[in-house]
Amino acid sequence: MIAPAPSLVPEDAAGNWVDRYAPGFLRPFLRLARADRPIGSWLLLIPCWWSTALAAAMATRAGTPVDALQLAALLALFAIGSVAMRGAGCTWNDILDRDIDGMVERTRGRPLPSGQVSVTGAFTFLALQGLVGLAVLICLPRFAILVSLSSLGLVAIYPLMKRVIWIPQAVLGLTFSWGALVGFAALLGTLPAAAFLLYAGSVLWVVGYDTIYAHQDREDDAIVGVKSSARLFERNTKPWLVVFYAGAVVLIGAALWAAGAGSIAWGGLGIFTVQLATQVRRLDIDDRELCLALFKSNRDAGLTLFAGLMVDALLA
Repeated sequence: MIAPAPSLVPEDAAGNWVDRYAPGFLRPFLRLARADRPIGSWLLLIPCWWSTALAAAMATRAGTPVDALQLAALLALFAIGSVAMRGAGCTWNDILDRDIDGMVERTRGRPLPSGQVSVTGAFTFLALQGLVGLAVLICLPRFAILVSLSSLGLVAIYPLMKRVIWIPQAVLGLTFSWGALVGFAALLGTLPAAAFLLYAGSVLWVVGYDTIYAHQDREDDAIVGVKSSARLFERNTKPWLVVFYAGAVVLIGAALWAAGAGSIAWGGLGIFTVQLATQVRRLDIDDRELCLALFKSNRDAGLTLFAGLMVDALLA
């Protein structure tokens, strides 16, 4: 299942907890799931938490407050599910992209192209992560299960989109933002207008931050022939980021308005907006390290908004 592990360590993985603490035989699989780089799990989780907090506030204001333990359990389930499904998505992505990854400087050290994990081993690991996701899924209400399952088509096709369309980040946005619907489905048993507005805003946010991320691979993508919004926008990236981020803020604001959110939630959105504007101001598309740092800063931006939504829900 595992070939002798070479010394290659993918991307910015060196020095992380996987290299320091994980048993040697597990490290290639943990890297395959990007456990050494948890930022993706955070970014998948945050829309789930946004929707849960906003739905909890709506339920409380409608006279049916959510039990604190139920709310905490739901947030924890989403956290576990996000880690499992992000890992599964990365594994599926690497199975499909193993030949391309071997030609890109930043990704040639990944477990599959470097020979640390076989394709059979990767499929086995994918199935195990899927079982964890399934265990989380069956803990949710039936409507939330149906809403969650309806995202699987997007999960399956996203890795292929870079071969087809110039903005594969749009499909990533549709996929990574699905949790913005699931929180409402789990707590309210329905999808109100606020859910779709929050989802649309999250999609634009994802397109923006993943465009920043894609600038790390812009030159390699051009050589390999892979499409991306970074290649499409190039020197016009900043104006497009203004469009995406401004649209995200407006749509999320519309979701807050539709949900009857309080002042603390709006304050969280205000800080979120400042953080996005700072990314645009600081961006230098030729500085790979800065692009990575700005991309990662979206975790803190998203958690800031979540904190505002959560406090608003608790005070509702």
